[in-house]
Amino acid sequence: MRESLTIEDLRRRAQRRVPRMFYDYVEAGSWSESTRDANIADLADIVFRQRVAVDISTRDLTANMLGQEFSLPIGLAPVGLTGMQYPDGEIHSAQAAKAAGIPYVLSSMSVCSIEDVASTVRSPFWFQLYVMRDRGFTEGLISRAEAAGCKVLVLTLDLPIMGQRHADIRNGLGSKGISVRNLLNVATKPQWLAGILRTKRRSLGNLVGHVDGVDDAASLREWVGKQFDPSLDWDDVAAFRARWPGKLVLKGILDEDDARQAADIGADAIIVSNHGGRQLDGAPSSISVLPSIVAAVGNRVEVYVDGGIRSGQDVLKALSLGARAVFVGRAYTYGLGAGGRAGVDRAIEILKNELDQSMALTGNLSARRIDSKTIFARGHRA
Repeated sequence: MRESLTIEDLRRRAQRRVPRMFYDYVEAGSWSESTRDANIADLADIVFRQRVAVDISTRDLTANMLGQEFSLPIGLAPVGLTGMQYPDGEIHSAQAAKAAGIPYVLSSMSVCSIEDVASTVRSPFWFQLYVMRDRGFTEGLISRAEAAGCKVLVLTLDLPIMGQRHADIRNGLGSKGISVRNLLNVATKPQWLAGILRTKRRSLGNLVGHVDGVDDAASLREWVGKQFDPSLDWDDVAAFRARWPGKLVLKGILDEDDARQAADIGADAIIVSNHGGRQLDGAPSSISVLPSIVAAVGNRVEVYVDGGIRSGQDVLKALSLGARAVFVGRAYTYGLGAGGRAGVDRAIEILKNELDQSMALTGNLSARRIDSKTIFARGHRA
């Protein structure tokens, strides 16, 4: 892992080690992938102001999120099927986050169950909830998260239906099953395959055993494909706010009016997000709408952002535009695919070192006090 100096190095390593269908599941966007690409391109267009003759001998990278102190203004975002990037991937990721002192958000669509992670990590983590048509099952997920000690619920709002993800369709990650081409590709990844065969966790752990009639891969795919609830509305969100006793984060906010609605309903935080460009292709990049959303809600809710963040410099740019913290998905998942726990550790270390160095060279002493003076106005070219 020490040879991997950037997140891109980890991505290339993961691409070699992880079967195509699971690598593509993380990497690809929806439709033309224009929004996924805009997330990266719009961050790249932001230019720093280099500052000199500033005493930068002491720097503080810590952050406060939802009343809790963390070592970095970075969290590990919920990513489905991370247990297919590397055996027991969610457990490895949660352990790396705990060691680094940053939050980890477990996906509803995880391979390792809520109980698996809770019993292994023995540290509070955040839980991400998809709302299903089967509201009894949804309530069961919430109750299980409570029982596991989760204090933060991350309610994802931007997946009322599944986006058109061509790579997943071609790879057979749908109702018709896995393609022969991808089964053959798995055979070229013997290290990955050996690891998957050694673990008992090879399905969606939060679902199997908790849904009547779901007892094999085919029934699982069919159930999931029909269950995302397109009727979810703000009245439902308000009901979840009343139901959940801890902190509530609403993920998938891209519009100022929606941000205000989230604040009105009593959300504690929002995540400005377009689902990594995996839902509405043609939506704006997360970073491009971040400043207007921050302005719209003021101090009423904490504002986080995800989408396209591949470096500590990207983290600094997001903080400069008003985010309290960022969440990374693909960045740490590349590390997981590249080398399990050690790869996630390395991804976090890369982001930390790049953030620290970039703060120093822009004259910033504290991650909590970064503002728009760190960057040039939009349109400035290096």
